[in-house]
Amino acid sequence: MPPPLSNLTRLECSTCHKEYEPSTPRNVCDCGRPLFARYDFTEVRRDSLLPRRDLWRYLPVLPVSSEDRALTLGEGGTPLLRAPSIERTYGIRRVFVKDEAANPTGTFKARGMAVAVSMAKELGLTRLAVPSAGNAGSALAAYAAKAGIEALVVAPKDTPLSILQETVLFGAHLFLVDGTIAMAADIVKAVCKEAGHFNVATMYEPYRVEGKKTMGYELFEQLGGLPDWVVFPTGGGTGVVGLWKAFQELRELGWHEDGMPKIAFVQADGCAPIVKAFKDGKEGSDPWKNPVTIAPGLRVPKALGDTLVLKAVRESHGTGVAVDDDGMRAGVSEFARLEGIGACYEGGATLAALRQLVQGGTVKRDETVVLFNTGTPLKNPKPPRIQKLLTVGSADEVVKALAVRA
Repeated sequence: MPPPLSNLTRLECSTCHKEYEPSTPRNVCDCGRPLFARYDFTEVRRDSLLPRRDLWRYLPVLPVSSEDRALTLGEGGTPLLRAPSIERTYGIRRVFVKDEAANPTGTFKARGMAVAVSMAKELGLTRLAVPSAGNAGSALAAYAAKAGIEALVVAPKDTPLSILQETVLFGAHLFLVDGTIAMAADIVKAVCKEAGHFNVATMYEPYRVEGKKTMGYELFEQLGGLPDWVVFPTGGGTGVVGLWKAFQELRELGWHEDGMPKIAFVQADGCAPIVKAFKDGKEGSDPWKNPVTIAPGLRVPKALGDTLVLKAVRESHGTGVAVDDDGMRAGVSEFARLEGIGACYEGGATLAALRQLVQGGTVKRDETVVLFNTGTPLKNPKPPRIQKLLTVGSADEVVKALAVRA
């Protein structure tokens, strides 16, 4: 029998509110909806936080029972960067970038897998499986290697090669499908049923969202409060759901009593099921046919957590934005040129969305905005277009070329 689970008291269905004991591994509620971890915060105070700089600083509000059971590769504690050139370009008082590229395996997916795999090991699980557009698979592979347990990853065959190589490097069993992450998800569910693996797909178990919520706690501490807006790229939706859960917990803890941030979630216009549902006033999304986008993390035709994303955005009085691939490319280039920040296409989407939000008057010029860059540009499947490079053989040629450009 696993030891008592810290301040974690129960698992609660996000829809019907049925409760479950957390000492037994569980995926979703009997009604099929995601489960949330719930805690007793009675004894948790600001000085309860651990003197660490990674996400395990927030162990008192996480499900893992003790610090020595927390698997870590240095996840969390990512920088919050002021973006003065973007402020001037877009005419906004304060803009920050929360740069998740600093995480292990280069994306924010490390946060969720650090907590999910730590809990899996604590609960005695030995084989984990995930469908992935790429980065969740490589993150699972890394943390499973750290835990000494088996990892199975099923991904679309057009996943960027660098991510696939990373996944195999960490020792995961990798299988490719000729289709989207939806097909990969169906295969993983069948394998878990037949071969005994535990499914750690997005929102299909309760602890990845707990890792993602630490972005909200970090943002609160780094900013000395919460901003007017957060802009977040959204495929499966765990990031938005985790942030909103963190903001609600901060209020429950009594640490934040001011207004809540508005959430702007961003999808690709070639795969925008949740944006469409938001604009249509629906509580859930319909599967997107023929999803096409350069951003692998945004190519999710139907998310299990879509209703939770929509609920969070509406409760925050936020909005949903769809951006095209050219806008993402431009966003990546602007992050680099204006601020020296290397962004993935999903991160670039937030800057493209900010342009729309400012031009449309949704984001006011005296507000504070936080953009989330969720990963490194080194995993982008196709790099942004650049000018033709000049091949030279001497210093004189460089000097002459610079004179011409001047």
